[in-house]
Amino acid sequence: MSADVLRRNNVTVIGQGQQPLMLAHGFGCDQNMWRFITPAFEAEYRLVLFDYVGAGKSETEAYDLRRYSQLDGYAQDVLEICAALELEKIVFVGHSVSSMIGLLAAIAAPDYFERLIMIGPSPRYINDDGYIGGFERQDIDQLLDIMEKNYIGWAHFLAPLVMQNPDRPELGQELEESFCSTDPTMATRFAKTTFYGDNRSDLAKVTVPSLILQCAEDAIAPTEVGRYLHRHLPHSTLTLMAATGHCPHMSHPEETVQHIKTYLEAASLTSTYG
Repeated sequence: MSADVLRRNNVTVIGQGQQPLMLAHGFGCDQNMWRFITPAFEAEYRLVLFDYVGAGKSETEAYDLRRYSQLDGYAQDVLEICAALELEKIVFVGHSVSSMIGLLAAIAAPDYFERLIMIGPSPRYINDDGYIGGFERQDIDQLLDIMEKNYIGWAHFLAPLVMQNPDRPELGQELEESFCSTDPTMATRFAKTTFYGDNRSDLAKVTVPSLILQCAEDAIAPTEVGRYLHRHLPHSTLTLMAATGHCPHMSHPEETVQHIKTYLEAASLTSTYG
């Protein structure tokens, strides 16, 4: 079973440290997107990278529509990887939707996790009464309609919007290529699960301390979302980044690394491990 899980999610383990630092990619991405920040952590941590089913080099034949029609299915994958590698006291770093996936995993099995680090998280993308998520329902409907009808065109439109940083167009191009390398049917289902989701009621259930990294000028998760999370997520720390866009681990890796290290050093995780 363990080997099956590791193959299914194309799990990679690197680094010379003992404490696990698990890196979970966002929608339309894969584990390669972490390459700009992994060197900064290899000496001190055991880095665990993986691809969600349908992304990267995962085993797409393992895709189960019923399982992956909700984020809990992806959270179950995370927990199965934790069990397969016998991990404990994990620092879980989730980008975008993976922040909520990690949150659900930590609610289901808190003993695995020491800290949650959320990069550009959002518990709900659609505006609601008294809540600013960044999108109206019809915006999301239209976006997903385009995705189903013209996937390539959708990727070409969305990638630079997500990445921002037009002075580095190669990053937007990489994200677009990543979108296009994902199976369109699986990607569309994952997008619906992501953008129609609402995890606000789950926030109060989290017992694991967390860091919220909130980017400036983030078209996917605006500043109001980061502040909302900080108000409703117990034991959370909010850091407003100078980095712009939704993928600071790619566009601003030095700042991303610094904020993560500052948070972990303050928590004295390395010295308390074991």
